[in-house]
Amino acid sequence: MDRISKERRSWNMSRIRSRDTKPELLVRSLLHRNGFRFRLHRRDLPGTPDIVLPKYKTVILVHGCFWHRHAKCRYSYTPKSRVAFWRNRFSANVARDKLIRPKSRRLGWRVLIAWECETRSPEKLALRLSRQIRAQSHRNHGGIHAR
Repeated sequence: MDRISKERRSWNMSRIRSRDTKPELLVRSLLHRNGFRFRLHRRDLPGTPDIVLPKYKTVILVHGCFWHRHAKCRYSYTPKSRVAFWRNRFSANVARDKLIRPKSRRLGWRVLIAWECETRSPEKLALRLSRQIRAQSHRNHGGIHAR
């Protein structure tokens, strides 16, 4: 049973942002500090990715562990009330996520996921993303690391 009124719950949920979330802003800051330049929310790409690095033909999706069901993550819990509603909501999100990756790859884009829980160790996340982005660049440009 929910401890707050339906109206208050609705108000709380309406405040959850889909863009410019704290994890997304942190990932953008980390990328920028590491010399990467990017575009945001390109609607012409599958799923309107959070971050697009055209130079590297890479998109980064910043996923909230709760909403996108990060496997074995403590933040990926299921609320105790309205379980069927949440199960349907989560499965729709996961199904949509599974479609985005192959669509992006078919268009020649590499897809990286940055999980919300990873932002708790920003240096580690920055290192992982930099390595993955540059590894792709290394393969595409015959060993030349472009910055």
